[in-house]
Amino acid sequence: MLNYVWSFLLLTGLVAGALFGKLDVVVAALLERSKDAVLGIALPLAGTMMLWLGILRVMEKAGLMEVVAKILSPILRRIFPEVPPTHPAMGAITMNIAANMLGLGNAATPLGLKAMGYLQELNPQKQSATNAMCMFLALNTAGFTLIPMGAIIYLSSGGVKDPYAVIAPTLIATACATVAAVLMAKFLQRLPAFRVQPDEVTADAASAGAGEPDTATGAKDAAPAPKPFRLSPTRAVLLSLVCALFALGGAMEFSKDFRASVLRATGMEP
Repeated sequence: MLNYVWSFLLLTGLVAGALFGKLDVVVAALLERSKDAVLGIALPLAGTMMLWLGILRVMEKAGLMEVVAKILSPILRRIFPEVPPTHPAMGAITMNIAANMLGLGNAATPLGLKAMGYLQELNPQKQSATNAMCMFLALNTAGFTLIPMGAIIYLSSGGVKDPYAVIAPTLIATACATVAAVLMAKFLQRLPAFRVQPDEVTADAASAGAGEPDTATGAKDAAPAPKPFRLSPTRAVLLSLVCALFALGGAMEFSKDFRASVLRATGMEP
């Protein structure tokens, strides 16, 4: 949907510029704003982010994440009673939450994926998410943060005088969100509608279990070939509209008489 919105805004600006004979101004402004976006926002933001990611990396190498993980372990054992304390899933969960708390999003993502993989190994019903998986997702969504590095970087690049003032409100907000997420997940786990359901046994699995492995192999071999790409009617109409608007803008830009006639016909002639 967002692609359609941006396409509409871009095409509207180009057509309006061509209609009023200001297409050169529109193109110049487009290039100028692109330059400001790169040199005024992207590069300073990248420099600040490199600085703080380097500092956080040093903190990680110094063992700060391990200290936070040791502090979180007793709490997480109560939140995830289904996960054995010695299982690798508990270690991955602890390290993921510790990385998120310290603003190490790049380090937290692979740890979170690894934790989900370990939790799936403990899942007896492979087609449904376990309570531990839902709780872990809720904690990641709440995102308890001690150092909101992303917000600090954005505020610094925007010229805010005291970007570090956001630390206390972020700490309070994410703490409240985390408590609400844990309580809601625990509450929903007790409802019958959200209990884990047994896996559905498919026909292929049943035949394979009955001693007919060739049936499953034959079904896999007889899988239909991928369908060729076909443009949907909606996209075809939108593509035709885009081409028509570009053609209209080009005609109005290169033909002053045609542009004047369009302005007179629409009542927008100055």
